[in-house]
Amino acid sequence: MNDYKLFVGTICPYCQKVENFMKENDIEIEIVNIENDRDAMRDLIENGGKRQVPCLFHDGEYLYESDDIIEFLKENK
Repeated sequence: MNDYKLFVGTICPYCQKVENFMKENDIEIEIVNIENDRDAMRDLIENGGKRQVPCLFHDGEYLYESDDIIEFLKENK
């Protein structure tokens, strides 16, 4: 999952939900906090279309919603 990137926010229970799932399942993906990285925030808004987190970038696509991200990771780990 080298080309994947998870955009998160600092105080976001849905982001924590995805991150906890990743820890429990030994899934390693680059995690970028958009509140600490303004370039990442701009990338998310310009290319993903919105500032919503969590957002998983994979294969040129932006996937939103924590349950959808977890389901995707289950199927593709």
